[in-house]
Amino acid sequence: MSNIIAIVGRPNVGKSTLFNRLTESRKAIVDDVSGVTRDRHYGVGEWTDKQFTVIDTGGYVANSEDVYEAAIREQVMIAIEEASVLIFMVDVTTGITDLDDDIAQVLRRSNKPVFVAANKVDNTALYNEIHTFYGFGLGEVYPLSSMTGSGTGELLDEIIKNFEDIPEEENQLPKITIAGRPNVGKSSLVNALIGKERNIVTANAGTTRDSIKIHYNQFGHEFMLIDTAGLRKKTKVKENLEFYSVMRTIKALEEADVVVLMIDAVEGIESQDINIFHLAEKNKKGIVILINKWDLIEKNTQTMKAFEEQIHERIRPFTDVPIIFTSVLNKQRIFKAIEAALEVYKNRSKKIPTSKLNDVMLPLIEKFPPPALKGKHIKIKYITQINATSPMFAFFCNLPQYIKDPYKRFIENKLRENFDFSGAPIQIYFRQK
Repeated sequence: MSNIIAIVGRPNVGKSTLFNRLTESRKAIVDDVSGVTRDRHYGVGEWTDKQFTVIDTGGYVANSEDVYEAAIREQVMIAIEEASVLIFMVDVTTGITDLDDDIAQVLRRSNKPVFVAANKVDNTALYNEIHTFYGFGLGEVYPLSSMTGSGTGELLDEIIKNFEDIPEEENQLPKITIAGRPNVGKSSLVNALIGKERNIVTANAGTTRDSIKIHYNQFGHEFMLIDTAGLRKKTKVKENLEFYSVMRTIKALEEADVVVLMIDAVEGIESQDINIFHLAEKNKKGIVILINKWDLIEKNTQTMKAFEEQIHERIRPFTDVPIIFTSVLNKQRIFKAIEAALEVYKNRSKKIPTSKLNDVMLPLIEKFPPPALKGKHIKIKYITQINATSPMFAFFCNLPQYIKDPYKRFIENKLRENFDFSGAPIQIYFRQK
């Protein structure tokens, strides 16, 4: 399981600025997840070869003070449950507020490592003000300025000492994660596939019912099914409920080889589905789209085609993804979904021999070369597949800096036409020969 840092604290103490600083080495997995929660950020960071996920539990805005405080408290509770390490952020210029005290009280009861980060220590005069925060009884206080970055290195040095070393599993079976919005039928799909006797291998103790791995070995198929269904904390605050399920989804996606994205046929494809799709794509996971509750749709000969076109429009430019229409309730085509997922798994780990790659692609490139720029002609001489967990290709040429995105997309489409990479994201790099 990945190591997760959650930044908690009241609004306007600088949590988002610290989040941006911690994740700047790599792009955020999801930025401002629209339609899920307000200003929630999830990102990945790296410090001295240790990778981690960062969650910014941003300040909650509401009309009533009571709802506001309850929601902040709820965010902290969720963060405590999900994270490996907590950064409790406070503002040195305002000192301790009642809300800080409330959060500290909750943190004291947790058994998670807590790091008190006193932010906005922008000059030495403010350094002496940090001592007031020792009153929380949460141990060491780390002065920092998330704006300038001073102090963040020392904080991270201490944080990564609390990370678990994630052991590499040997002889890994394909890992398939079922993802989707609440009530789309994830639990029903798992139950339909497994039947009543669930062979649960690990419930990931210590990662708080993080995701349940089920060893599936029936009908000639063997894989690990990562079930995120029904693992949702029922809370009164709906936004926090969504926040919670998104955190779960992110962790389950990180573990997956292939993501089966379930979409409700009645409600259609929504922004949260698109977010999950792009999350899987950015993390180079294989993807299968499963349209559930297809039995509830009034159909004619064009219905399925129109639905597929609508999905392709929303997920562009990566549209080479299997789309399967099912009714989990009636057990229609549920095994076809698994077969598609295992096929995508093969495509994701497919290796094309260099000679075949050059024999097929070089004549196509000669016929449709990259457009000349500033009178300079670009010549692609040689192609090879880079050894990686997902398809990655290097094209060696004289002027790689002049090749633009439309030509990259053309090359990707030709790779997909000639070699079956359905459901697998492809990365293409142009390098100096």
